[in-house]
Amino acid sequence: MIMKVFCLELLLFIAVLPCRALINHTFIVEETPYTRLCSTKKILTVNGQFPGPTLYVSKGETVVVDVYNKGNYNITIHWHGVNMPRNPWSDGPQYVTQCPIQPGGKFRQKIIFSLEEGTLWWHAHSDWSRATVHGAIIIYPKKGTGYPFPKPHAELPILLGEWWKKDIMEVLVEFVQNGGGPQISDAFTINGQPGDLYPCSKSDKFVYLGCIEHLQRASPGCLAGDKGPWPNLDHANEPICCQTFKVLVDYGKTYLLRIINVDMQDILFFSIAKHQITIVGTDATYTKPLARDYIAISPGQTIDVLLEANQPPDHYYMAARVYSSAEGLEYNNTTTTAIVQYNGNYTRSSPPFLPFLPDYNDTKASVNFTGSLRSLANKDYPVDVPTNITTQLVFTISVNTLPCSLNKTCEGPNGTRLSSSLNNISFVNPKIDVLEAYYYQINGVFETRFPSFPPFVFNFTADYLSLLLELPNQGTQVKVLEYGSVVELVLQGTNLVAGTDHPIHLHGHRFYVVGWGFGNFDKDKDPLGYNLVDPPHLNTIAVPKKGWTTIRFKTENPGTSLVDALPSRTSLYVGNGHGVHSEKWPNSKGTITTATSGHASMLKPLSMLGEFLSN
Repeated sequence: MIMKVFCLELLLFIAVLPCRALINHTFIVEETPYTRLCSTKKILTVNGQFPGPTLYVSKGETVVVDVYNKGNYNITIHWHGVNMPRNPWSDGPQYVTQCPIQPGGKFRQKIIFSLEEGTLWWHAHSDWSRATVHGAIIIYPKKGTGYPFPKPHAELPILLGEWWKKDIMEVLVEFVQNGGGPQISDAFTINGQPGDLYPCSKSDKFVYLGCIEHLQRASPGCLAGDKGPWPNLDHANEPICCQTFKVLVDYGKTYLLRIINVDMQDILFFSIAKHQITIVGTDATYTKPLARDYIAISPGQTIDVLLEANQPPDHYYMAARVYSSAEGLEYNNTTTTAIVQYNGNYTRSSPPFLPFLPDYNDTKASVNFTGSLRSLANKDYPVDVPTNITTQLVFTISVNTLPCSLNKTCEGPNGTRLSSSLNNISFVNPKIDVLEAYYYQINGVFETRFPSFPPFVFNFTADYLSLLLELPNQGTQVKVLEYGSVVELVLQGTNLVAGTDHPIHLHGHRFYVVGWGFGNFDKDKDPLGYNLVDPPHLNTIAVPKKGWTTIRFKTENPGTSLVDALPSRTSLYVGNGHGVHSEKWPNSKGTITTATSGHASMLKPLSMLGEFLSN
């Protein structure tokens, strides 16, 4: 099964890029010991690094990554936000575009960068491995061009993640078996480090000179032999016990921070004490400059900000903590920190200044930030907002419950198992991947009956809903779309089980967020307020609690695509929200498929391959 996809990949190399030099990387997935929060455990890493290695490319380049699985579990790697034009075989979601790479196996992936420019990331797309298997992707402008803002003095990725003392696979197995929500993490992290506010995490005795002196290639690693995600640094003489990430800045200079939320499920607030930051990009597209004291960033989302070092020389915390809107659910109420340290001779404040962060349940702060984002929309970076809609879709996003297995005790509401769904369908992983089944016309793997509209219409955001509505259907369903369709998709949150925000990610496409609001979507009134002039162009968006979001995109990238909807803290391996879309392409062997799954959202098509391979 894997070999068939691998052979097709080789054919695509020959057919599409016969004369172009490729950039080659090797990812070795392996277990590596790391120490955090006073204890050491083995975690799954790429090349021994946590976070994993950063990929540096220029717009329009193609990268080849050979992934070797030397771990103990199946693995796949997804290139989050990379459109992969006409190349879904390398996208990475298990059982959608490929079967997982088994322990001892290898898979070659070709990563085609096309329109993306800015910051993206890569991560495992199997089980919960992405808690530690992830890294940044930095896409520079094409040679001879520059940023649409003054060139910063230096830049670095800021990865906001989390850490469990327990083995992450034990966390997964535990909540899959008991049917309840996953154990909350023990710490949030900045570039892999919890920061000063956690046990065994202060940096009083050590100054991590490598990450200070080499700002552009800073490494958060603190273990002996750990080179962090930027292996070109010389770390031989660095201390091994630093637990707080530090950034050294010069007064009067400007720095580009490429912020990525690699957290498993949580929207996070992020801020830097006594400094405003200016948002200039998100999801590898540029935005109108937006000065703010904080940002709200969804799982999977990237935000580029400019930091001007314009405060009196001192030490200042950058910090992040959770935004959690679901009532009655346990959440991690801790705060992760890193230090912005000015160069020079001065008496530092002790402790460093802490920034203001909105309250954990401040929905207004979250949606007001996201709703303020606008595309740059100028002659050099124009927008092309679809207007002549040919395909109208409405997907409800819900937390659901399933009956507990016979003779078992489950920890979901009323003794049930938590699940999630799109349009009341909870995704069931097939035995082989959807893309392969589509291409080889293998029957019985998936069905094309995913509904365009909710099968049950009710007051989706009511405070009290019938328990009968909580039970979803289960299946491997896809939604077939014509190639070249102009799609408007309304994502409607529901208040079933636990109303919460729902991060959504679309594979293989970017989309314009033309509108959002609270309550039930009104097809007559709400479109009147759409922004069709400069809406943000994203691959990840959070649908607000008890609200809706409308996105628009064109189906111009055939293949199997996945739309992941991530209802917070559900047992994703009991069943996920799933809808697959496929596009029909003239003179090809078939259609393309896009899937939606309850786990962060990804969408991508698969039909052009027939034409490639027949030429």
